[in-house]
Amino acid sequence: QVQLVESGGGLVQAGASLRLSCAASGRTFSNYAMGWFRQAPGKEREFVAAISYSGRNTAHSDSVKGRFTISRDNAQNTVYLQMNSLKPEDTAVYYCASSKYGAIGGPERSFYDHWGQGTQVTVSA
Repeated sequence: QVQLVESGGGLVQAGASLRLSCAASGRTFSNYAMGWFRQAPGKEREFVAAISYSGRNTAHSDSVKGRFTISRDNAQNTVYLQMNSLKPEDTAVYYCASSKYGAIGGPERSFYDHWGQGTQVTVSA
């Protein structure tokens, strides 16, 4: 079955950087778009970024555009989220997700059919 394992979260100060990784297994990674979502305490899970199967197309939410960058390495079956200039409002559990499709869909969770267990990112002021 499909497994997604996130890593790279932690506690950092505002302005710092982190890189999240998500290692995938269980199906042909290079056939599917991938995404990152996050969920802060008491809030809905929200879209952060997505990348197409080939890596040629990406999308980022307005709240992270210019600070976060999604990328993928199909040879390593891994998707990354480089997070720069972190803010306290970026504090959340970050989830990796595997899409049902090769192309990027919308930000809706319904485009994705497999999810990781999440990794905590905490940004102190």
